[in-house]
Amino acid sequence: MATFQIKMPKLGESITEGTIMTWSVKVGDVINEDDILFEVSTAKVSAEIPSPVAGKILQILFNEGDTVAVGTVVAIVQLEGDSEEETPAVAESTAVKEEAPVASAAPVKNVKSEEARWYSPIVLQIAQEAQLSKEELDAIPGTGYEGRLSKKDIKTYVEHKKKGTQPVSLPAPQKAASSEAVAAPPKPATVSQPATAESKPAPAITVSGGDEVVEMDFVRRIIADHMVMSKQVSPHVTTVVEADVTKLVRWREHNKETFKRREGISLTYMPAIVEAVTKALAEYPYVNASVDGYRMILKKNINVGVAVSLNDGNLIVPVIHNADKLSLSGLAGSIDALAAKARANKLSPDDIQGGTFTITNFGTFRNIIGTPIINQPEVAILGVGYIEKKPSVIETPEGDTIAIRHKMYLSLSYDHRIINGAMGGAFLRRIADYLENWNG
Repeated sequence: MATFQIKMPKLGESITEGTIMTWSVKVGDVINEDDILFEVSTAKVSAEIPSPVAGKILQILFNEGDTVAVGTVVAIVQLEGDSEEETPAVAESTAVKEEAPVASAAPVKNVKSEEARWYSPIVLQIAQEAQLSKEELDAIPGTGYEGRLSKKDIKTYVEHKKKGTQPVSLPAPQKAASSEAVAAPPKPATVSQPATAESKPAPAITVSGGDEVVEMDFVRRIIADHMVMSKQVSPHVTTVVEADVTKLVRWREHNKETFKRREGISLTYMPAIVEAVTKALAEYPYVNASVDGYRMILKKNINVGVAVSLNDGNLIVPVIHNADKLSLSGLAGSIDALAAKARANKLSPDDIQGGTFTITNFGTFRNIIGTPIINQPEVAILGVGYIEKKPSVIETPEGDTIAIRHKMYLSLSYDHRIINGAMGGAFLRRIADYLENWNG
């Protein structure tokens, strides 16, 4: 009997486990490819998980409410077309294998490989009929769940190949490797990697009779682990500047009603702050980066995450992808839509992945200064303080005078492995300059 193992998927860069909220199937159900199997909730997102295969549900290994580690088998499916008497060797994770040299592209075989890309039986059948080699099959981009190659994807590819053309979205086989992996230089073999800080035991806590013990919920546990990891990985330094944002405040007051009528959403300060950040990141690429051992990976895209406070007191960081390419109205719309989805627990995996820089706005709570923790694997995070009126000395042609100005503090926490004090200070000052000279 040929079976396929359904595993708990990874729905985010730092996600290690998920909680099964509901099952949409039961043992004995016959399912089609892409039918929803269960809903999973993680620290960052909730998602419905489709089946990558067609068949019959043989076993469900976990109950609703169970928290399961990523990669753990949660259900077993008998593949479509197989009976219990049949015993072909079909693996849980199917790969392809060339049996002849590349020059004579041999048919694709269905063999076991935990590391290779997974293909459904129908995709493998079409690949075999079209005499596609392993390299050629691996090079075809997938539009299915988690990048899986769908039946439509491979049929489109085969049709274009027969016609001697190639869809614009399909790269040539020799370019299938990740651009980031190609661009990254090899690690020096003669240099040892930095040692990882040893975990220290937590101090013993005494609980007295009147104390209340409250267990952390699932999301809070994930956040706690992520924050501890970040402090252990990155040597944190925080720099603070005070910015005179009077021009920005006056611009918003003058335009907020018109903006509301035109766009249908409120005009906040965050779109202007995100725009200032994207301009500064373009000038300081080492702040839009990650650190991998002794390699510094400068990110091509500028994807800005904005922390959102949820109703249960937890935080989540949805990401505005390619934020530098959006207009101010586009940024405002993206921020509003992502915040609404976050509070409704409707964020998709794409909404919370791929961030290259994060902004957290504790000014919402009338806090003026904070020292935020870096959102790994990024290398910096901007803290935005409360805007308040202050008396300030203003230089005029007639001499110095005292006037009421709108001031705010901006704080930048950064990874000192890649960003030194001069760069961190200059980057933060550049953001402040953009906001101080705001003209919309």
